[in-house]
Amino acid sequence: MTVRNIRWTDEEFQREREKVLSLWPTGKDVDLDEAIAYHKSLPDHKNYAKTVQRAKAAGLTLCQPRGGVALIDEHIKLLKTLQDEGGAELLPTTTDTYTRNMKFQEAQKGIEESRKAGRSMLNGFPVVNHGVKEVRRVVEAVDRPIMTLAGTPYPRLTAEITLASGFTGFLGAGISYPASYIKAMPIDEGIRQYQYLDRLVSIYAENGVLIHREQPGFLTGTLIPPGIGIAIAVIEMLLAAGQGVRHYSVGLSQNLDLLQDVAGLRVMEQVCRHYLKKFDIEDMFISIASHQWMQAFPPDEARAFSVIVMGGVIAALAGATQVITKTTHEAIGIPTGTANAEGLKATRMAIHLARGRQLVEDEEMETEMEIIRREACQIVDKALELGDGDIAAGAVRAMEAGTLDVPWAPNQNVKGAVVPVRDAAGAVRYLHTGHLPFDKEVVQYNEEKLKEREKKECRACDFDTAMNDILEISRVC
Repeated sequence: MTVRNIRWTDEEFQREREKVLSLWPTGKDVDLDEAIAYHKSLPDHKNYAKTVQRAKAAGLTLCQPRGGVALIDEHIKLLKTLQDEGGAELLPTTTDTYTRNMKFQEAQKGIEESRKAGRSMLNGFPVVNHGVKEVRRVVEAVDRPIMTLAGTPYPRLTAEITLASGFTGFLGAGISYPASYIKAMPIDEGIRQYQYLDRLVSIYAENGVLIHREQPGFLTGTLIPPGIGIAIAVIEMLLAAGQGVRHYSVGLSQNLDLLQDVAGLRVMEQVCRHYLKKFDIEDMFISIASHQWMQAFPPDEARAFSVIVMGGVIAALAGATQVITKTTHEAIGIPTGTANAEGLKATRMAIHLARGRQLVEDEEMETEMEIIRREACQIVDKALELGDGDIAAGAVRAMEAGTLDVPWAPNQNVKGAVVPVRDAAGAVRYLHTGHLPFDKEVVQYNEEKLKEREKKECRACDFDTAMNDILEISRVC
């Protein structure tokens, strides 16, 4: 039976929870009542959700980097560098590839090899292997809230460990991550995996502990048209709400077109509110996160810093509450703590220099916002139609039909018929719309924008154009 957007019963959740906690020995140390009491002992400034709520109320844009290494002390050192040198208001813990794929035995070997080598031999922090007691050392060593950047379609045990340890945020969602991170997982399985996480988060909230849930708006990170990004964010928000979550952040990846990026970020909350109202959900906090450039970075630091600073400007001018930062080492490999701190400082300076200003919504901005809004709503409405009003069933059927699609997705259950390309001004349009349920006006608007580029460059926009656009930022002088 297709997954449904129905809140799990306590009995259903507990049956599944027994299986989850048995996946690795550290699961036995998770005690929900004790974890709730531990959270309540932490100061408010270490709570991610409350920090974001305060920032949104004050009109601030908070900076949050990515990062994680294999060993406890080294991970603490990394987070302190991000906090003290970079000035991060929000701290990350990125898990390693083995943890993301539930290969905990291999993660254990990575820990042991890291100890022998005296440096991290993993590309993240293996939270499950370290367990609750050890991970709490990280929480207690820093003075900022921490979010799990799980990067996985299998979030359940990672969520149990990190939430019980005192982390107060969790990034991930049941369509975005299966579509972008794994070849064979069916979308309904991905949704169900994250229904478990969202039910767990809502149980914490029912017991007085607010957890920040965040949707990973970057998807595959390859010129994602904002209409698609917003549609998936809205669907994933509704799925979280279906499990009782009432604090949620939706994200959008920057494409480095100032006007379109700002327009998309502004439209996002409007569309979220539209569908929350449609389902009579009046008590949900929503914040907007802007992800700095997720594609190929310039290999040299000077140009890379330009991309990072532009990302700070976009987030500030759009009024985003969070910006997830990048580093000048993106083209080289895993960034050092120092490089990560420098990316933070560059972003924070750009936000400061914007001085609270936001772009004026002139005719061009209003037109762009309207097109993005129509694209997003047409995708979501079709999913609701296919699911007979149930967004979970509808999302699965929409993905099967291609009316919900993700460009360049590795998952074999995603059609991948949509091909994005830039227009003459640098905004992301559609070379091919695939089976997306757009009306004639939206299709014509995109076609006209591509004709403007063809006229300007005296050549046709084709698949090679799309390929070159993906690599443009890393190559341009």
